[in-house]
Amino acid sequence: MSRVPLPVSHIARTMGLSRQGVQRVADELEARGIVRFAPNPHHRRARLVLLTERGRALHEAAAERQGPWAAALSDGLPVEAVEAATGLLRALRDRLEGTPAGGDDDEP
Repeated sequence: MSRVPLPVSHIARTMGLSRQGVQRVADELEARGIVRFAPNPHHRRARLVLLTERGRALHEAAAERQGPWAAALSDGLPVEAVEAATGLLRALRDRLEGTPAGGDDDEP
C-alpha cells in the first residue's frame, strides 16, 4: 500500500496491470465504501485513490492476519531451501520479463 494517494494509472503501472482493469476494481471498491476518489492537483482528470476509514480498517485487519499466516507457512523450512526457491523464482521472472538472469538484486 502506498503512503501517498496515487491515480489509477500509476497504481496500474506499478502493479503491471491495465489501467482499465484497475479502474474497474477501484470503482467497485468505491461503491463498497473502501476507497474514495479525490481531486489530483497535478492532473485534472486523473483523480487520486484514497482509502476510507472502512478501507483502512480492512487493510489493517488483513495485515494482522498475514503475519502469522506467513510465519506458519515458512515454519520448519530450511533457510537454504527458501533462498534457493527465491533465486529460482527471480531467474524465472527475469526470463519472463526478457531481462538477463541475475539482474537487479535489490528488487523482490
